[in-house]
Amino acid sequence: MKIAIASENDGMNSTVDGRFGRCPYFAFHDTSTGKTEFVRNPARESSEGAGPAAVEFVASRGTGLVMAGDFGTKIRSLLDGLGISMEKVTGKTVAEAIKSISINHPE
Repeated sequence: MKIAIASENDGMNSTVDGRFGRCPYFAFHDTSTGKTEFVRNPARESSEGAGPAAVEFVASRGTGLVMAGDFGTKIRSLLDGLGISMEKVTGKTVAEAIKSISINHPE
């Protein structure tokens, strides 16, 4: 499974960002390979519609689960419609969020 984690920076010790649509980076983690790639969020600087654009971006990368501090109502319905799960994560690093995946979402 591929997971997208909203991240404040581009490292494993970065804090999970509270903003899904305007987070600076997404950490894309592949649970089958154990590899994590940090990618700048192209929707961050959008003047409007950052959330839907971020949904489109993570969906285009085959994401099955998104982790962030919070999701707006519009984002929840868009992700639900695409069959992408959401998990609220606060006060954790990207590395800690990845560790929690196997506990909360065993394959």
